Amino acid sequence: MYELLQVLSTLLVSVGMALPLAHALELPGKRRLQRETYVAVQTIYYPGFTIGGLFGEFGAILSTGLLLLLTSMATARFWLVLAALTCLRIMHALYWVITPPVNKVWLKDHKLRGPGANFFGRPSQAIEDDWRPLRDRREMSHLARGVFAMLSLAALVVAGRLRSA
Repeated sequence: MYELLQVLSTLLVSVGMALPLAHALELPGKRRLQRETYVAVQTIYYPGFTIGGLFGEFGAILSTGLLLLLTSMATARFWLVLAALTCLRIMHALYWVITPPVNKVWLKDHKLRGPGANFFGRPSQAIEDDWRPLRDRREMSHLARGVFAMLSLAALVVAGRLRSA
């Protein structure tokens, strides 16, 4: 059962890492886009990335938290799983603190329905003439999230390779 939970956590963290990694890999190309094109592109991520985030981030936090509860504190594995969970929580916090306020700005002129309309609500600011700081804030948040996801994945993989004590 423990090994199955390790595999599940690792798979969910991999999904959670894929999302910000995809954003990070798009960064060089997105930095070349003009304002109108960049704003138009932002709408393509929903609902796919939202669904992926639900399973890959929230699911990873839950499964890794459960894995931590089932891991003996007297082992190196415990500290690696704790590190993985901490990185996942930081990754998730970065999203909520930095990314949604910017997403709301990009989606302000779009008619969203259902859960998306409630989730994104009304923006707290308009797109300024110099929109690049908003773009950079959003893109750098995904880059940072990708780093923490990768650290989490690495910690889980190493923990999985350790022999049980």
